[in-house]
Amino acid sequence: MLLLFIPIGITVNLAEKIGKILEREVPFPAVAQYYLDFTIYFANLLFPIFLFLSVIWFTSKLANNTEIVAFLSSGVSFWRFLRPYMIGATIVAVFALIMGLYLAPKASKGFNQFKYKYLKNNSEVVKTDNIYRQINDHDYIYVSNFNPVSKRGVNFSLEHFEDNELKYKITANSIKYNDSMYRLMTYTKRTFGKQGDILETTRRKDTILPFDAEDLTPVEYIAETLQYKELIHFIEKERMRGSSNIGRYLVVKYKKWSLPVSVFILTIIAVAVSSIKRRGGMGVNLAFGITIAMVFVFFDKVFGVMAEQSSFSPLVAVWFPNVVFGILAVYLLFNAKR
Repeated sequence: MLLLFIPIGITVNLAEKIGKILEREVPFPAVAQYYLDFTIYFANLLFPIFLFLSVIWFTSKLANNTEIVAFLSSGVSFWRFLRPYMIGATIVAVFALIMGLYLAPKASKGFNQFKYKYLKNNSEVVKTDNIYRQINDHDYIYVSNFNPVSKRGVNFSLEHFEDNELKYKITANSIKYNDSMYRLMTYTKRTFGKQGDILETTRRKDTILPFDAEDLTPVEYIAETLQYKELIHFIEKERMRGSSNIGRYLVVKYKKWSLPVSVFILTIIAVAVSSIKRRGGMGVNLAFGITIAMVFVFFDKVFGVMAEQSSFSPLVAVWFPNVVFGILAVYLLFNAKR
């Protein structure tokens, strides 16, 4: 299924983007890396549907050839018939878990960075205005405008407090993050003291500051680009800062674990639906399977958006489709067994 659909997706995407790629003279290695990331990104995104349809297709072939009837008539129980599917689902679930924890975040980062660097117009790049954040127990930062793609902001200031007293303040007309350092233009640092203030000014200052570029304003897809340990640390840091996007980050975190579980649920549903020989043949099974897959994706997206945009629990939002379809899987399994 992956080999069938991914090349089609690449072809459609390339046909749509080829104009901008040629116009902006994007290097071939960058394009090749983009479509490798594209493959992993969408394979992870559409993984449950591909799995579901492939199991239905394979099992329907067995049913149409009356092989399942032969299995069960020879005394093999339905549970024994189901065992190879569950072994296969375990292998696939482990692969899905590894991909979700390690491969997909890296691919998502490359996919989104290429898109914003080469394919987006300047007017399409999301900029954030009037950012004011506490980055630790002592430091507060403000940027009037920040571009997450170029990692450049204007009208920057950093205030450092100790015991509720302002010790120093740094201001700059612009700030740009580059290779773990910040370049501040029209730099000014005012240190407040009892004997008077100390003023330091320079046209350009390259320095290390106690925050990352993502701390200024994390891009919407930031959680997708972090491996699991990095994501846990990032969520804790954002929770301490009172970020309004915690729901979005938690949805990404919980989905890394819910996807492998959905592998087993969808496998059971697919086997139960397609193990019966029907008058319409494989077409009926595939039509029924596609309908169930679309409903599953609908539930997944709707509840995910609810968790991101409201106070709805991210844990409930992510696991609710698995619970509902898990109950459906048990019902269909026992019905198929009879």
